[in-house]
Amino acid sequence: MTISPTDITEAAARIAPYVRHTPIMRLAAGDFGMADAVTLKLELLQHAGSFKPRGAFNRILRARAAGLVPASGVIAASGGNHGAAVAYAAQQLGLTAEIFVPELTPAAKCARIESCGARLVRTGAAYADAFAASQIRAAESGALVVHAYDHADVLAGQGTTALEFEADAPDLTHILVATGGGGLIGGMAAWLAGRIKVISVEPEACPTLHGALAAGHPVVGPVGGVASDSLGAKEVGALMFPIAQRYVAEAVLVTDAAIIAAQRLLWDRMRLIAEPGGATALSALLSGAWTPPPGARVGVLVCGANADPAKIAA
Repeated sequence: MTISPTDITEAAARIAPYVRHTPIMRLAAGDFGMADAVTLKLELLQHAGSFKPRGAFNRILRARAAGLVPASGVIAASGGNHGAAVAYAAQQLGLTAEIFVPELTPAAKCARIESCGARLVRTGAAYADAFAASQIRAAESGALVVHAYDHADVLAGQGTTALEFEADAPDLTHILVATGGGGLIGGMAAWLAGRIKVISVEPEACPTLHGALAAGHPVVGPVGGVASDSLGAKEVGALMFPIAQRYVAEAVLVTDAAIIAAQRLLWDRMRLIAEPGGATALSALLSGAWTPPPGARVGVLVCGANADPAKIAA
């Protein structure tokens, strides 16, 4: 199955009443010590603190239009951000939501999920464990499953991020995107289709897409490090992988130290609170893990804000 530009434009129209068109910020050469100008898309200002509501709303709204959302509502497994997005979408649409997260999910993300009225279930050591538990519960309740990344409607919804970014910054030649299960980068790459080169950035401790591209197929990889709650999928989605093979130009890895440094810089210089996963793409540029080619006009997606402000400030 492919994700077409039409799927993404239709998703953009469908979710427009429910999501924010997040702003861009142009940084001049020399800002943050970078040699070249950079354009940030501040998707961390999205509802629920990340890009995730785009896919969640598109999945649920399409299902509701088809009469596929039961009285038992919706169910999802998440490292935190997707769960917050599904909980927020369910609240806005008057639906019941049940969210399964692993024990490692930060308190800030759990609190956001519960603030939207969802039932929160903490179980297992990693996302895969929470997902398995959610599948058992979904079979019992009949609730609509809203997968975090491996569903066509979720991919199309996340692709609207690239639609906006390209419309607001049509001069870009490269966009850096953090990758976990691959719903975001898959949707964005499907929209951009090679017009703008898409660069995947992953922590060294969660090299899921990097490993899959090297192997030529999705592989199970390690999950660890500071960004594991948001980028800690053991394996990339089956739907996104062919898109990545065709349209992701490079897959680079960054250290935890580089991610933390990018978080601190966003706070110190811009007073933006980014979680580790949200700062991962920028960390590749700041650390030199990825170097722009001559003449490149680079965009970076800052994709998540669900961190404890006290920890960032400290």
